Amino acid sequence: MRHRKLGKNLSRDASHRKAMMRNMVTSLFKFERLETTDQKAKELRRVAEKMITLSKRGDLHARRQALAFIRDKAVAHKLFEELKDRYLQRQGGYVRIAKKGTRKGDGASVSVIQILPGEEEKKAEKQKEKKAPKEKAKGKKKKEKVEAASASTEKA
Repeated sequence: MRHRKLGKNLSRDASHRKAMMRNMVTSLFKFERLETTDQKAKELRRVAEKMITLSKRGDLHARRQALAFIRDKAVAHKLFEELKDRYLQRQGGYVRIAKKGTRKGDGASVSVIQILPGEEEKKAEKQKEKKAPKEKAKGKKKKEKVEAASASTEKA
C-alpha cells in the first residue's frame, strides 16, 4: 500500500530524483519551456509552483529556500525579480503542460511544460493583434494613393 507516499518515484532512488528535479526546475525557469515525459512534467509542476510561491513571498528566508533548490544563482535572481511580478495577482496555476505525442526511440509519452505569460504580456499580445489589421488597411490606402498619383502623372 502507498499510504502517505507523496509524489512519484520515477524509477529512481531519492538522491537521483532530487538531483533531476533540481536540474529540471532550473532549466524551466532559465528557458521558460521544457520538453520531457508526462510523468516528469507532472512532478516538475509541483516543484516549480512551490518555487514561484516562494518568490511571491519574496523575503530573505524564501530566497534562501529557493537558492537551496535552484542550482543557478542567476536563475534564482530572475525568478525573484522578473517572474515574481507576473503572478502577484494569480493564486496558482503558473505552469502549463501540453501533451506532444510519443517519443520515437522508446514510445514514451512526451509533454511540453511552460511557464505561463503574465497578464501584461497577454494584453500586449492582444494589442499587437488589434493593431496589425489597422496597419494593413493603412498600407492599402497608401498603395491606392501611389497608384492614383502614378496614374495622374501618366496622363500628364
